[in-house]
Amino acid sequence: MDPDAPTDPDLLHVLGELQAREPLFHRPELGTSAEDLEEQMSPGFFEVGASGRRYSRSHVRETLLERYAAGGEDPWETSCFHCRRLGPDTYLLTYVLRQEQRVTRRVTVWRRSGRNWQVVYHQGTPVT
Repeated sequence: MDPDAPTDPDLLHVLGELQAREPLFHRPELGTSAEDLEEQMSPGFFEVGASGRRYSRSHVRETLLERYAAGGEDPWETSCFHCRRLGPDTYLLTYVLRQEQRVTRRVTVWRRSGRNWQVVYHQGTPVT
């Protein structure tokens, strides 16, 4: 499959829903409490950071709670969204994130759980 192909028109509604949730954990309107984070992350969630290091669900949750408590500005810009179905209720979302001078390509695996979305996996790779 061509990575530059547009999102399948049948998935545009999913693309819109997921695009509104990204960048992952940078949307305070989705909740910033421990309970909110528990609801947003699947039990098996993990993340691979720009360093290649693997971060557990609990590590990500604690790091986010510290970030939210500290407050401050978090300027960002997203572009180049693409959505692909991986299986029943499971989707791969890719996009580009710019945070000031830092640009990363992001990939998030999302699963619909009832009426909600839960993140299964996330990774960011710096663009050089």
